Amino acid sequence: MKFYWTATSLIASIVTLLIAAVCCLVSWRRADYGRTMGLLELFRFVLICLVVVTLNQPEVSEQVRPDEQPVLAVLYDTSDSMQTRDVAATVKGTAPAAQDEDDNSTVPRLTPASATVISRADAIKPLIDESAWRPLDTDLKVVLEPFSSTLPEAARGTDLNAALSVVSERHTGLRAVVLMSDGDWNTGSVPSAAATDLRMRGVPVYSVGTGSEDRLPDMELVSSGAPTFGLAGKTLRIPFRVSNWLARDQTVTVRLDGTGGAPVEKIVQVAGMGRVNDTLEWKTKKTGDYKLRLSIPVANIEAISDNNTVDLPINIRHEALRVLVVESFPRWEYRYLRNALERDPGVDVHCLLFHPELDDVGGGRGYLDSFPEDTDLFRYDVVFLGDVGVAPDQLSDINCVSLRQLVRSHAGGLVFLPGFRGYQQTLLATVLDDLYPVVPDETQPKGIGSLQPARFSLTESGRRSLLTRLEPEDERNEEVWRSLPGFQWYAATARARIGADVLVTHDSDSTRFGRVPLVATRTSGTGKVLFMGTDGAWRWRKGVEDLYHYRFWGQVVRWMAYQRNMSQGESMRLFYSPDRPEAKNEVALNANVMQSTGEPLRDGVVTVQVTSPSGQKDSIRLLAAGEDSWGLFTGTFTPKEGGQHQLITTCDETDTRLETTMSVQGQEREQIGQPARFDVLKEISEISRGRVTTVSEVPVLLQELAALPEPNLMTRRFRIWSHPAWGGLLILLLSGFWSCRKLAGLA
Repeated sequence: MKFYWTATSLIASIVTLLIAAVCCLVSWRRADYGRTMGLLELFRFVLICLVVVTLNQPEVSEQVRPDEQPVLAVLYDTSDSMQTRDVAATVKGTAPAAQDEDDNSTVPRLTPASATVISRADAIKPLIDESAWRPLDTDLKVVLEPFSSTLPEAARGTDLNAALSVVSERHTGLRAVVLMSDGDWNTGSVPSAAATDLRMRGVPVYSVGTGSEDRLPDMELVSSGAPTFGLAGKTLRIPFRVSNWLARDQTVTVRLDGTGGAPVEKIVQVAGMGRVNDTLEWKTKKTGDYKLRLSIPVANIEAISDNNTVDLPINIRHEALRVLVVESFPRWEYRYLRNALERDPGVDVHCLLFHPELDDVGGGRGYLDSFPEDTDLFRYDVVFLGDVGVAPDQLSDINCVSLRQLVRSHAGGLVFLPGFRGYQQTLLATVLDDLYPVVPDETQPKGIGSLQPARFSLTESGRRSLLTRLEPEDERNEEVWRSLPGFQWYAATARARIGADVLVTHDSDSTRFGRVPLVATRTSGTGKVLFMGTDGAWRWRKGVEDLYHYRFWGQVVRWMAYQRNMSQGESMRLFYSPDRPEAKNEVALNANVMQSTGEPLRDGVVTVQVTSPSGQKDSIRLLAAGEDSWGLFTGTFTPKEGGQHQLITTCDETDTRLETTMSVQGQEREQIGQPARFDVLKEISEISRGRVTTVSEVPVLLQELAALPEPNLMTRRFRIWSHPAWGGLLILLLSGFWSCRKLAGLA
């Protein structure tokens, strides 16, 4: 028997027993040492001793050998990534393993001299047979268990942590775990958590790695940032990336099918083990839904053929963009910009010319008499602000508030076109200040002019941006920007603001912050803002007429109006970000709702019902963005699968309904052809005090498992102090003591 006492409890017990003994003797003496009273006091003292013993937690323990046979759990991966064919095999089995320089472990490598190449699942298939583990039958009970993930389609993911945790809970006599996998985990918690738990239990994990850590020979085609809709008669640019995992340079023909006519092709040169980013252009005059397919040929030496095509559903519609141009004096930049927009069949342009030197505003076809009210202003997709500011004969503070709402709440676009009169400096004292993409130099409000024309210089962002794409090819585009006619005036700016993206700078002039920004963009709320720091863009027509001048401003207008025109009805508009969502990634939903009077709805119940391709329905309630956001309701949604999603937006207050579709790109967790991740297996084994091995070294592993030390003896403890029988005995004795006192005539 063993007691769990402390020095304090032991001293307290001795003191208690001494006091109890003295009290019993005193009580016995008062009864003249009668025999009955002596027995009762002895009974009392025994009860006190038993209570004191109980408080010191007595228990009886014994060492016993486990009755059941120790368990060896053999887990084998059945996820889709195990179908990757990258294991070099010989006639008898796997090829000789290669030595890893870092950790002295061996991992299978795919070599050109291999006779055959088999999948990772086929490589471990001989080890799934119970006969492979028969040499351990006398010492261990071998249990074979497959694993993948807990997803609805289990093979579409790998959860190593869950596999190790489940086997740990299922088998009480677990002695060791053999984990056969490629190490590719993509769902669940980190595997190190389960490995740590197994280490605490003294269960090592021996990882059998399969697959190659080198990328398979492959050509991969990816298209990201492709638009979800296009405009009839307008060129649509589809960006793509071709990755070459082959040793040699490859000349690849990128082909676009499903255009309703002849396929569109483009030839690109991709360096060995490199990649190239490019765009493909397509234009059609027919509206409707198109199922475009981007593809590259499958080379004979490619190991993966299902990543050479990309499906791009797209809707082609007629364009009806509304643009407002606000200017003070009819300078050359204003005149050519207005003419270019008026000649664009997809743009409905209106102008407001204040002309401070006249008693009335400018008039004529397409001219407004005054700044539009909110109900009319919010119908414009893009507003150009020329050399205008806040003045009695120009804009008011209320107009600036409305322009800010157009951008932040209604996904509108705002273009700042300052001039040499410096009127725009007054806008910095209004709510438009936080929209301005640059920090103007207040010491030079009228800008900087020179006799010698200066040149434009593209930044790295400008080289990648579609806004500054005047020619399809990168080299030709940069050459065009260098050769554009120069400018002799530009707005003085100190620097770009945080969050702004500078596309074009001055080729020589700079401030202490760097080159002077000339073209900069930024997002604000749900809309977009652009700053054009020179009024010399009209000179780009020299020798080429409207080619570059029209192309640049046309791209700016359509870039700014893109989100607003995703889906819209008479009094409701729904747009989302990103433009081309991916499964498992969050999508921001934004809705603009107008009342029947044309006023923005300030508060209401706006609901979007999303129906996925599999038929699952989700209901998302959009909340008002805030008191300073007029008619904007926002929410988030995370699509669980790829394909066309049906969106129905409704509003109870206005009794309106808007139906649209959202194309979601599928995102496969398990990708065939990805390199094996032996670093994950190595971490699991190191934490649990096991090791990493290969399929070819399993015979050595069997000997190591057979030599595992005998499991420790189990200790069985019988806690007397907390056993119900002991408590019942004490109660019985206390009852007997009370009964004896009554029989003796004591109270």
